[in-house]
Amino acid sequence: MQDLAATAHELVGSGKGILAMDESNSTCNKRFAAVGAPETEEARRSWRELIVTTPQLADSISGVILYDETIRQQKKDGTSFVRVLSAAGIIPGIKVDMGAKPLAGRPGETVTEGLDGLRARLEEYVQMGARFAKWRAVISPAGGLPSRGCIEANAHALARYAALCQEAGLVPIVEPEVLMAGEHTLERCREATRETLHCVFNQLYDQGVILEGMILKPNMVLPGLNCPKQETLHEVAAATVASLLRVVPASVPGIAFLSGGQASELASARLNAMNVIARSASSPLPWPLAFSFARAIQQSALEIWRGQQDRVPAAQHALAHRAHCNKAALQGEYSAAIERT
Repeated sequence: MQDLAATAHELVGSGKGILAMDESNSTCNKRFAAVGAPETEEARRSWRELIVTTPQLADSISGVILYDETIRQQKKDGTSFVRVLSAAGIIPGIKVDMGAKPLAGRPGETVTEGLDGLRARLEEYVQMGARFAKWRAVISPAGGLPSRGCIEANAHALARYAALCQEAGLVPIVEPEVLMAGEHTLERCREATRETLHCVFNQLYDQGVILEGMILKPNMVLPGLNCPKQETLHEVAAATVASLLRVVPASVPGIAFLSGGQASELASARLNAMNVIARSASSPLPWPLAFSFARAIQQSALEIWRGQQDRVPAAQHALAHRAHCNKAALQGEYSAAIERT
């Protein structure tokens, strides 16, 4: 448990954040199609090599979440991606859930699957060099949702996953995501987020998960994308911080926010606003506020690369820049001027 706690602190307490590159093959192909890149295994391998070999990535990134295909891939010269990351001082992690599936008897709601055979898969990933894992649960706040049954089903699965991870020596990232899609208000997101997190931590306790050896990856408290009222940066940040203070135990080593489809600059600005609040508070928050972004770091680089080898240096520069912007946000020092550097 001391090793798990040390790894968790290294991931979220070192002034850096986590890069999620754990998209499934189908999701990766969809994003490639949108920018005109080839939808092939080799293109996916090339894109991922671009990411893991980005110069100075370790200056801003403490860990990288991989997908099953990705953790098995190599550079063109035969060096495994895990070895490349470890040599750079970046901790390799792995997504282990099998995706959200329709929840029986709950129209419009899902439960994340993947517990069957998980113990054996975790043992294999540990042998391959992974030191932490991730499991995502999906909670919709739209149209009178979520139901209590959906919240409890996903919270129970998250807790069982987390317990198995710690048994295997992996730090579990616990990701209950209240979705942005819909017309719901910020207040409705706040209610759903608090209820979900309260249930998740109850289940973590029931399953014997050591909180000092895990990381929470929640959504920010946001209005739905189609909500007429879109609150300011400060209002979003204040609502998020206040909600977390109500339900997240102080023993959790850190909170790494997901971006959830937010535009890159907006995600950085909101993260920055939360850390400004944290630094100006009369008493310090019990945990650091970090990031675990995917598209909010990758997208600008992907749009530059588009599957073309001669664009790799420019794409890597864009990737490193976005990571640097988010690192600045952890100090409350992000600004429009940093975007222009």
